[in-house]
Amino acid sequence: MVETELMNEPDEHSDGAENADPSMVGDGEVRDQLPADLDPRQVAEPYLFPNNSRRRIPAVLYALLGAGCLLVWWIAGSEAVLVNTGVAVAGVVLLVIGAYHWQGGWDLSFDEERALAAAAEAVGFPVGHASAQLGWRGLRSRPTWKILLYSNEASPKQRGLVLVDGINGEIIDQFVESNPEDWSAYQA
Repeated sequence: MVETELMNEPDEHSDGAENADPSMVGDGEVRDQLPADLDPRQVAEPYLFPNNSRRRIPAVLYALLGAGCLLVWWIAGSEAVLVNTGVAVAGVVLLVIGAYHWQGGWDLSFDEERALAAAAEAVGFPVGHASAQLGWRGLRSRPTWKILLYSNEASPKQRGLVLVDGINGEIIDQFVESNPEDWSAYQA
């Protein structure tokens, strides 16, 4: 059994700041920093977005489990006590789930950089800030990049939303409008 010690009293390494009244702490004394493993300045190589084709790994596992259930049901026969029709139903369900995961394991061959470039070309204005999000559409879970773009002015005059297919880079849909947001308060 491990005994724990209550930390009500400040130790010799503490300056007592954790017990101080928050209203007594000045803004200059407050420090917030990211842990070392989350510091973006420490990243040496570009980020690689995970590929959807990884869905095929659980698909194979489901198929193997389903086939195993059907094999056990077939070998045990109708006289078995612990193996009944439910094992066969579970085997079929696992095979169907495995097939669904297999077909949904699209190869994400159009990465976010190429999707951003295709979206910038589609909107027809010089792009400043932009962001990309990966989503899935349809019953077959086809990967689709959702790109939000702003025009390249200090106070963006236009914005656009473009949907780019993650498999072949086809522009699925796009919407461009004048930017309704007022950014004048943020200009220096």
